[in-house]
Amino acid sequence: MKNYLIIGASSGIGKTLAEQLASENHTVFGTYNTHAIEGHGNASFHFLDVLSDDLDLSFLPDKIDGLVYCPGSINLKPFTRFKPEDFLDDFNLQVVGGVKIIQKVMPLLKAANKPSVVLFSTVAVQNGFNFHSQVATSKGAIEGLTRALAAEFAPKIRVNCIAPSITDTPLASGLLNNEAKKEANAQRHPLKAIGSTQDIAEIAAFLLSDKAHWITGQVLHVDGGMSSIKG
Repeated sequence: MKNYLIIGASSGIGKTLAEQLASENHTVFGTYNTHAIEGHGNASFHFLDVLSDDLDLSFLPDKIDGLVYCPGSINLKPFTRFKPEDFLDDFNLQVVGGVKIIQKVMPLLKAANKPSVVLFSTVAVQNGFNFHSQVATSKGAIEGLTRALAAEFAPKIRVNCIAPSITDTPLASGLLNNEAKKEANAQRHPLKAIGSTQDIAEIAAFLLSDKAHWITGQVLHVDGGMSSIKG
C-alpha cells in the first residue's frame, strides 16, 4: 500500500480521490484551507495555505508515493473586466502554489520507489472559450510545467496532467446551479453529459498507480469529447 498527498482534498475531485484511495487501503494525507474535514479510516486531513511562505508539512511520513495538486479557481468574465493583479492572484494559487509544494516534498518523492505527480489543467487551454482568459492563462502554465518537470524528473518521478471540461463540483456550482444550466452544458459535449468527480478521480488514481508506469509528460483530456471531436 502507498502514501499519497492530496492538496485540496476537502471537496470536489480532491475529496472523491481521497475517499477512493483510502478505500483501496492506501494511506492518504489530504489538506484543506477554508473547509475543515474530519479524518476517517486511512485518510487524515490537515490545514494548509499554499500561499503561505511557511508550509508546514510535518504531518507527512518519510516518503510519499504520489502527489496531487487540486487547488484552482473558475473566474469567468470579459478580459477587459480583469485587472492585471487578478491574473497574478490566480497564477499564485494555481501555479506558484503547486511549484512550492512540489519543491517542498521532492525529497519525500525521491525516497519512494515509483513516485507520481498529478496536476490539473482545463479544456479551455486547448480550446478557446469566451471569458476564460484568466483560467486558461494559469492552466496553460500548468501544462508547460507538467512537460518540463516530466523531462527533468525522468526516469525517477512521473509527472502528468488531467485537463477536464466542466465537472460537477462546488467550484463550478455557479455554472451548474439549476437543471437548465446543467442540461445546456451537457449538450455542448459530444457525449452529452457533464463530468462527475468520480470520472476525474478514476483517471487521477490510474496515473498515480503502477498501471501507468510508462506514462509521463502527458496532458490527458477527460472532457466528454469536447477537445477533439464535434458533436
